[in-house]
Amino acid sequence: MSSSPSTDVSIHSIPELLTARAAGSAEHTAFLAPGRGELSYAALLQQSDHTVATLNAHGVKRNDRVAVVLPNGPEMAVAFVAVASGATCAPLNPAYKADELKFYLADLDAKALIVDPALDSPAAEVAGELNIPVLDIETGDNYPAGTFDLKLRSDDEPPPPANPVFAEPGDVALVLHTSGTTSRPKIVPLSHTNVCASAFNIARTLALAPEDRCLNIMPLFHIHGLMGTVISSLAAAAQLVATPGFDAMKFFGWLDEFKPSWYSAVPTMHQVILARAGRNNEIVERAKLRLIRSSSAALPPQVMKTLEETFRAPVIESYGMTEASHQMASNPLPPAARKPGSVGLPAGPEIAVMNNAGDLQAAGETAEVVIRGANVTSGYDKNPDADKTAYTNGWFRTGDQGYLDPDGYLFITGRLKEIINRGGEKISPREVDEVLLDHPAVRQAVTFAMPHRTLGEDVAAAIVLAENETADAKQIRDFAAQRLAHFKVPSRVVFLDEVPKGPTGKLQRIGLAKKLGLT
Repeated sequence: MSSSPSTDVSIHSIPELLTARAAGSAEHTAFLAPGRGELSYAALLQQSDHTVATLNAHGVKRNDRVAVVLPNGPEMAVAFVAVASGATCAPLNPAYKADELKFYLADLDAKALIVDPALDSPAAEVAGELNIPVLDIETGDNYPAGTFDLKLRSDDEPPPPANPVFAEPGDVALVLHTSGTTSRPKIVPLSHTNVCASAFNIARTLALAPEDRCLNIMPLFHIHGLMGTVISSLAAAAQLVATPGFDAMKFFGWLDEFKPSWYSAVPTMHQVILARAGRNNEIVERAKLRLIRSSSAALPPQVMKTLEETFRAPVIESYGMTEASHQMASNPLPPAARKPGSVGLPAGPEIAVMNNAGDLQAAGETAEVVIRGANVTSGYDKNPDADKTAYTNGWFRTGDQGYLDPDGYLFITGRLKEIINRGGEKISPREVDEVLLDHPAVRQAVTFAMPHRTLGEDVAAAIVLAENETADAKQIRDFAAQRLAHFKVPSRVVFLDEVPKGPTGKLQRIGLAKKLGLT
């Protein structure tokens, strides 16, 4: 077994990665799953080769897009790397409705769809309407984790077979759509070079080694799960437990059964885990986590502190986005400094801060965060207008506002689209969140823009109270007024049992006022 596989940056494609791991770590476990046997690195390569051969037999070749609609679990994790080894993987949320699937499948120009026939999804029916061949995934409880066959659903004559050629570094490994919160979703193509660069960046940042084991609870149609846990583990010749997805009731059982050395999640998941930790004290005491990773949204410093105290492990906050193949910056492991409220140091691409005129700013100056590097996409798919606004002098504009401190640590002050403009006063929702979270009765706080007749926008906040705690809107506002300028204090405070979240568990500020009837 290689002593430090996570430093092998000579690998630039997923086929190269799987081949190297099968050669150096053949019998080492790659994937585990609840109720399933283990899958070795040698078996993972065999499964990948078998999948590519099946796709080739049905006319699918390099850079053809294969949509994948599968539930979370080992088959989805393996399908990602296996499909990408010979085509382009396009994972889609299995919860999408028919109209959403019709848009995404047509927009992708998918050449095939892989689906679980047991899944309650209209995906196969929609694919049929679009004349997209459907491949059913077939597996069983006696199959090792992530092992499957693909069977053409239709009796139609398949297209001519494609030449059996594996993907190369410049080919597109993965395509994902942007969230489309404020505009039409854009397709982000990520090459094998992008994906592999990011995988090794993450593995190095976390000092992953073959003896590490990740418990994946992130959805695998999302960049955080695919890159932050799955392929970063493969880059390190490490192990991944592919669960059916985040389940607060089962998390502690999995923690006890699989004894992972780390897990990665979005802040809302961490908060739910903490809410149940007190009922699972014995498991928490037995846990041997080396680190906990947080990404995809801002981690409140209060949550970071409680996580570290509860699990006796450092919390590593990272900063990522789809266009960067996930990771851009990360707080380092101890003994290096971790700064609460910061997303850390550049962890792969170069990072700078740029004003509207395209000038890079000095340390301490707040403007838009920009990046460039091997893990950054070269452009959106067939969208020159989006490329024109996204790139300036070779730098990709992230849409995030922030600053670099004198030590090179990056602080994000908010999404530019989420900054509240209250009569010309610019307010960062994150700043208000962090103040509200210091109130002893508050478990969760989300600050967002609410329309105002004369000011344009005003400040509102959605609050989830901690268990057995009480507070009213006046108490929350009075508390905030002690620490915030008057124009930053929420004019409206709404109490909820649960704040609406997106499909990946992230809190969504944009559109929250409309969802809560505050328009």
